[in-house]
Amino acid sequence: MAYAQALQALGDPTRRAVLEELRDGPRAVGELAARLPVSRPAVSQHLRVLKEAGLVTERQNGTRRLYRVEPEGLAELREYLEGFWEEAHANFKAAAEKEGRKK
Repeated sequence: MAYAQALQALGDPTRRAVLEELRDGPRAVGELAARLPVSRPAVSQHLRVLKEAGLVTERQNGTRRLYRVEPEGLAELREYLEGFWEEAHANFKAAAEKEGRKK
């Protein structure tokens, strides 16, 4: 998964809402549409974008397709974002140590 594609996908508030709904477990498009202020076709489109970004997967369950969060995709995105935190922390530590040496 490219983190840029995942970040772009999550830039849309409706896609973030869809992903939030999937936190509790797999759901079908109809279930998601019933809980969100968008139509079933719109939910399907948002799921397609999330799937292409590696953030959700689908599986066939009879006549329905169930969508769920893709843990590996979220882990890769988290790893990318944690890189910012680690860099900021290292920079802060270096600045604090430098300031401490001045005194």
